[in-house]
Amino acid sequence: MPNARPLAASTLHAHGARVRVPTYDRRALRPGVVHLGVGGFHRAHQATYFDDLAQDGVTMDWGIVGVGMRRPHMQDALAPQDCLYTVVERDEGASSARVVGSMPRYLFGPADPEAVFGALTDSRTRVVMLTVTGDGYHVDAATGELDADGEAIRADLANPSRPTTPIGYIVEALARRRAAGVPPFSVVSCDNIPKNGDVTRAALVGFGTMRDELLGRWIETRVACPSSMVDRITPETTAADRAAIRREFGVDDRWPVVTEPFRQWILEDEFCDVRPPLEEAGVQFVSDVAPYQLMKTRLLNASHSALGYLGSLAGHVRTDDAMADPLLEAYVTDLMAREVAPLLPATPGVDRDEYQSTLLQRFANPMIGDPLARLCGRGSTKMPAYLLPSIADSQKRGRSHPLLTLAVAAWLRYLRGSDCAGQRIEVKDALVDQLQPLARAGGSDPRPLLARRDLFGDLGQNASFVAAVRRDLMTLDRDGVHAAVAGHLDARAARAA
Repeated sequence: MPNARPLAASTLHAHGARVRVPTYDRRALRPGVVHLGVGGFHRAHQATYFDDLAQDGVTMDWGIVGVGMRRPHMQDALAPQDCLYTVVERDEGASSARVVGSMPRYLFGPADPEAVFGALTDSRTRVVMLTVTGDGYHVDAATGELDADGEAIRADLANPSRPTTPIGYIVEALARRRAAGVPPFSVVSCDNIPKNGDVTRAALVGFGTMRDELLGRWIETRVACPSSMVDRITPETTAADRAAIRREFGVDDRWPVVTEPFRQWILEDEFCDVRPPLEEAGVQFVSDVAPYQLMKTRLLNASHSALGYLGSLAGHVRTDDAMADPLLEAYVTDLMAREVAPLLPATPGVDRDEYQSTLLQRFANPMIGDPLARLCGRGSTKMPAYLLPSIADSQKRGRSHPLLTLAVAAWLRYLRGSDCAGQRIEVKDALVDQLQPLARAGGSDPRPLLARRDLFGDLGQNASFVAAVRRDLMTLDRDGVHAAVAGHLDARAARAA
């Protein structure tokens, strides 16, 4: 675009007329945080809170050192921009942009692990945060313990100075701090996994103990791993997003982030050193994040997954398109209100009905255009964490759960790799090579997949549940998504009449 300027420290003054830019001296930011796994979500979420602390003059002690773990693309984008980037918030009828400056330094771990260790062992680093997805912790969901036989864990154990996992980096850094007499940092998981603080602790203590029993004990007694709940819908950035930002705001940004106005961060107030004053930026500190985390994963994440699979099978591409489908909108509304919310404990300070209403509005936001394919990825991790626990709870309490069961059937149908009209679907899942053959061979018989105890536990042995999933699969195959959804909604309405 002829009026767009590249984003860099030297051009901030030119962008200030059209977007909010940092007015603080970024050179004065002191590195208080190292963040492992710098993707779109971290840049749209945690980094904006720290940017607010500096922008509002609260503190300059919490600059972020970002660390990439797998691919160099982010470094290639951020380095020419002095680690500046644009966050654009879009809602129906409104759009605003800000340039975030709270991450003045970015490192790519595989290229220079010693530089990463330098940041992690810096005595000014008080907090290490992670957004590395649930698979990045290498903790067995069934046992709650580190997968000690995993290839990546074994490789890091053999070569601790050149780790490939976040856990390997953190434990080696803690070992170096311990040897140097430097106090440990707190480790905060910002991934959507239940009890993420406990998962983080299990990974660190387990790996530390494998290296040295005394190191493992030191980590267990000295390192704090507070749980957190984070929330902000952030789709992957597209070429169309970049072009729109150049056109609307005059910012030529190699990797901007587009997100919704809503953001939420609830964090346990349990740190082993000084913690950032994030309450000044809107973070809610609590003694126990569990009820908030449970509410979010069971209502938002599980509904997202269910909508993703049913919407994709029906031929929809984006979340707002699926929510504009009256039957799917009614399905998600009933799923949350009638089958999931009644299972949840009270959440302090939260109006549950208002929370669900806000979720429905956020899902339907036409300005975000969240791809359903993003919601459907990593189903073998998400379904056992987000959706299946509600089914188990429902059965313990003797409650019906036809809409939750339909979501399971939709996932099994999705795993075949085509929608209900026969159009190809690319299934993105770490276990796709194992699960897809079972889904295709089983057809409308779910037993080959439900027999996977690592995913379904005892549910696969429950005859009534297996039969219900089979009925739903047969309906999806024979009549399609709308008939399957309508059948359950009509049956529930008839029972209520």
